[in-house]
Amino acid sequence: MEIWTGFVVGLLGSLHCIGMCGPIALALPAFGDSKIKIWVGRALYNIGRIVTYTIMGALFGLFGSRLILFGLQQDLSIFLGVAIIIYLLTPRKIKAGFTNTFIYRYITDFIKQNYRSLTSKKSIYSLFVIGLLNGLLPCGFVYVGIAGALSIGTWIDGAIYMFLFGAGTFPVMYLTATFGKIINTNFRTRINKLIPALTVVIALLFILRGLNLGIPFISPKFNPPGINSEQQIPDCCH
Repeated sequence: MEIWTGFVVGLLGSLHCIGMCGPIALALPAFGDSKIKIWVGRALYNIGRIVTYTIMGALFGLFGSRLILFGLQQDLSIFLGVAIIIYLLTPRKIKAGFTNTFIYRYITDFIKQNYRSLTSKKSIYSLFVIGLLNGLLPCGFVYVGIAGALSIGTWIDGAIYMFLFGAGTFPVMYLTATFGKIINTNFRTRINKLIPALTVVIALLFILRGLNLGIPFISPKFNPPGINSEQQIPDCCH
């Protein structure tokens, strides 16, 4: 995936995830006696989320770079594209079953417990830490972002990709946390109907990228590990 697509995925995801993360953003306490402090607190909360996404991008980008060293970049890209489509087609009942897993419950309980203690401190800086924790919440579009970071190439590229993903979520989530429900139900319903199709497009881009078709930006040619673009693979028949 191209690095800039991280911003697009984040922007689309923010419109979809208002239903999940929106209540948390709306429930954020207002620390401070002025609007400026409230606005700064909301900004710190969202910056915290972006920091977590960036760290996750670096970690998954590092893991992906190890796979690429073994010549698995194309296979990884195809696998991630297929995995996204399978996840999208998975019935909601099965997806809901993930919420009963130990890892999911551990993460959500950990965030809830720390949320209570952080809000009791009544400091705008505690909102930054709340944002850090919120970035760990399981989310389908975060998974798509992580898939992009995995296949992007290096840990630095992975970090940048997920930073752009977080930046894409910033406008809608900040406005929601600051001014309330700025996006009405009808608009969100239309977006939610459109997002599955856009997710399929993203998945197909992953698959095309792994097919090595030589299409610039969509399916570029991969060089085998250790071979520069200016080098030619020797003909064994000569």
